[in-house]
Amino acid sequence: MRKELYLFAGGKPERTVIRNYDAGDFRQLIEVQKASFPPPFPEELLWNAEQLAEHATRFPEGALCAEIDGRLIGSMTGLIVNMDDYGHAHDWETITGGGYIRNHNPSGDTLYVVDICVIPEYRKSGIGKWLMQTMYETVVQLGLDRLLGGGRMPGYAQHAHEATPEAYLENVVNGVWKDPVVTFLLRCGRMPVGVAREYLEDEQSNNCAAIMEWRNPFK
Repeated sequence: MRKELYLFAGGKPERTVIRNYDAGDFRQLIEVQKASFPPPFPEELLWNAEQLAEHATRFPEGALCAEIDGRLIGSMTGLIVNMDDYGHAHDWETITGGGYIRNHNPSGDTLYVVDICVIPEYRKSGIGKWLMQTMYETVVQLGLDRLLGGGRMPGYAQHAHEATPEAYLENVVNGVWKDPVVTFLLRCGRMPVGVAREYLEDEQSNNCAAIMEWRNPFK
């Protein structure tokens, strides 16, 4: 897969490529992760070369990166699962195989988002939304039912004393509060279907995640 488009960062159009990543990209992908998820995000949750090799070989269609003039600025990774095998109350470690996606099931019904990240310099350029759109296209191309994933709720910790994670998510959806991740996913067309507690070690989200989906409109 390869597509070209123009991003506007700082008012200047920049020719950008979205494509599948491979072994030649691993060093840069790890640097993108470090820039995208600084502390207090746990460093052990950042990609390593072995995980990236699994992504690129087990499900290359779900291994996407964005590149400008040879420099990677973002990435997105997914795998296919059958959600009947996991249910609603799942966690990131289980459903992504610890990030190694060795549980990838080509016969499944759902493209599950393992990760999406964009370096800070390009976060207002629209590239995150383009990566998501490309993954939606993959859902359609493969005839899957939907895209699903757990979104961090990094604004929740400051409201945990006054709201459950479900109430926090409802307030974000209703525009009472803003959350950088959940609001981004809403703008990408993702719909909230619930909250998973103890989803991922993440003190900013109190370990919670908003489970959000995009349904294949052709199914």
